[in-house]
Amino acid sequence: MKLYHTSKVEIQTPDIHRGRKNADFGPGFYLTPDKEFACRWAGKDSVINIYELDTADLDIHTFKRDHDWFRYIFANRNADDRVKADIVIGPIANDTIYDTLGILTSGLISDEDALKLLMIGPEYTQVAIKSEKAAGRLKWIGVEDHLDSEKFAALLKKEQEAYRAQFDAAIERIAEEM
Repeated sequence: MKLYHTSKVEIQTPDIHRGRKNADFGPGFYLTPDKEFACRWAGKDSVINIYELDTADLDIHTFKRDHDWFRYIFANRNADDRVKADIVIGPIANDTIYDTLGILTSGLISDEDALKLLMIGPEYTQVAIKSEKAAGRLKWIGVEDHLDSEKFAALLKKEQEAYRAQFDAAIERIAEEM
C-alpha cells in the first residue's frame, strides 16, 4: 500500500508516539493513500513523505463513515482509544469535529444529527499506524518537495468554503426541526 504524509521535514523513521493523543483514531502516525489530499494540506516549504506499507499479518481495523466510526472518533477525542489494532483505516473527520462534539455533549443535538453534520463534505481516507509492528512494516521511499503549494492552497480554501456553507445550512435545518 502506497501512503503519503505531509510534514516540514523528511520522516524516514516515523514515531507512533508523537502527535496528539486525542486525534481521530487516537495516538499513532497518520498517513493517507490520497496523494492529492496530502498535497492540499502541504503548506509552503512542506514535503510529502512517501511510504510503502506491507500489511501482511497485521491486525487492520477499517471504518466506514457511519455510526461506529462516529462513536470511535468521539471516544478518541476524549483520549479513550477503544480499538486495539496495528492499523486503523477510515474517513477523516471534518474540521468542525470539535464544534459538533461540543454541540452534542451540551445536549443540543442528538447523535443522529451529529453524525449528519460529520457526513457533510468530501470523504478522505486516513491510515493510522498504531503499533511498533506496523511501523516496522512502513518503508520510507522518499519525498516530493516541488509542490505547487499555492495551487493546492487555493483548492483547499475553495473546498473549505463550500463545506462551511453546507455545514451552516445543515445546522439551520437541525435548529428548525427542534
